[in-house]
Amino acid sequence: MKSNDYVKFMTETFVKYMDQPKDERKKYRQQKKVEKEPFLFRWFGVIPYVFYYGLKTKRKD
Repeated sequence: MKSNDYVKFMTETFVKYMDQPKDERKKYRQQKKVEKEPFLFRWFGVIPYVFYYGLKTKRKD
């Protein structure tokens, strides 16, 4: 991708974002925040999540 193509893409994305009403932008940001994966899974992959789940189930027993 050439730099001109990238600048064009970023400009179009920014303009499309700014053309949306303010409340719609807030709703979109809130939706992305809700859909975000847990911190450990996002930063370190599946392994910490497996350990956490194992400890969680072990405590219940």
